[in-house]
Amino acid sequence: MISQGKNLLIIESLVDKKRIPSYESDKTTILAYVDIYTNEDRVPLYKVLNSIKEKENLEKIQWDIAKATPDELRVYMGEVLPDFDRERVYPTDIRRLLNWYNILVGAGFQSFDPEEAEEQNEESESEGNDEAKKTKEEVKKEAKPQKTTSTSKMAGSQKASTLTKQPATGKMRQRTKQK
Repeated sequence: MISQGKNLLIIESLVDKKRIPSYESDKTTILAYVDIYTNEDRVPLYKVLNSIKEKENLEKIQWDIAKATPDELRVYMGEVLPDFDRERVYPTDIRRLLNWYNILVGAGFQSFDPEEAEEQNEESESEGNDEAKKTKEEVKKEAKPQKTTSTSKMAGSQKASTLTKQPATGKMRQRTKQK
């Protein structure tokens, strides 16, 4: 999260560093608030991510997560978190978790503990991180959607030709002549 407004958040993609607005109606979840069900209780996501990190030696998962069978996913999850609840943690949840891990490791995260991450953020801010010092105006400019012309929105319709004050062309001209 980069910035926060009244009804939206400005978030930055870890993959391509693009900043986009996330509105209240969007289903956005902060990973620090996600837990994994176990037979006894719940385990915070960062602990599971740290277990995966230890198993994978802070490398991305090399096998194809999308093509893994539900049984393979459950076996892998059992190696990382032996007492996970096999009835409430679905294979899709495991697949999503492993994809998140790959994204985070690819973005350069080395620790998933929220306290350590907060310390790293404070250190990077004290070193004069220019990205973190952007003004509100710069963030708003980046978050504004690009305007499109009325012709591209209504391409091929008669309204487009009247809005742009250009004569109808191609099939449109043929249709108007036939009427």
